[in-house]
Amino acid sequence: MVKRMSKPVAEPATASRPVPRPFAMPWGAGQIVEEAAKPTPWHEPTIQLLRYDDGAEALRFCYYHGPRFGRGPMMVNKEAIDRFAEALRETPRIRALLRCMLGEQP
Repeated sequence: MVKRMSKPVAEPATASRPVPRPFAMPWGAGQIVEEAAKPTPWHEPTIQLLRYDDGAEALRFCYYHGPRFGRGPMMVNKEAIDRFAEALRETPRIRALLRCMLGEQP
């Protein structure tokens, strides 16, 4: 079996992605209102707080490869997870929702 590795990411695109910015899904549209991202040599794992036009909020776990949005699942190792702590300091609403996922009080 041949392992296929993607090319290293030359420049993280976090700075070029302003927040808020619009998103659209087949079931609704809204704004990305918070984004935590930490580049690795291979991709940029990202957690986004989506606020739909009707006021509902959701977390999206995704990744970018340079400026391109990844179309597969976000996969991160322990090192990348540890690096998210720094990015999450700037995203209080995402942190609160992650605490809820863990059964903790926000």
